[in-house]
Amino acid sequence: MGAPKKGDWREARRRQAWELKQQGWRQKDIAQGLGVSEGAVSQWFRRVEQEGEAGLASHPPPGPQSKLTEEQRQQIPQWLAQGAEAHGFRGDLWTSGRIRDVIERQFGVHYHRDHVRKLLRDLGLSYQQPIERATQRDEERIAAWARERWPEIKKG
Repeated sequence: MGAPKKGDWREARRRQAWELKQQGWRQKDIAQGLGVSEGAVSQWFRRVEQEGEAGLASHPPPGPQSKLTEEQRQQIPQWLAQGAEAHGFRGDLWTSGRIRDVIERQFGVHYHRDHVRKLLRDLGLSYQQPIERATQRDEERIAAWARERWPEIKKG
């Protein structure tokens, strides 16, 4: 079956109880030896009868139900592709706060902006970094500054 996941001492304890049973220990002695109730040991063994040894494995809680359906989640990349200005924002830059606002407007679901980052990561996305440079940008002046002024600043 393999070793239990790191930190899952409860699963290890259930597996140890099963090994002791295989060695002929009585349920009462197993419970006493592992510091658990006889009822707990009984439940573990009942799960083995119903599911096999896989019944001893950990089953972590699934966590809270998502506020968005899968269909709604799949619409988010389409919004991002339309650009932030298409959703009423000034400047075509997405931030987690803006994405949160669009989700709330479209679906009435409120998320904290930090959760929006997780939501995007789960979709394989990240919020947009600007692709275009500022229209006022002067590449020659920037290069001259880097050549002439930056070395002076760096020395001092």
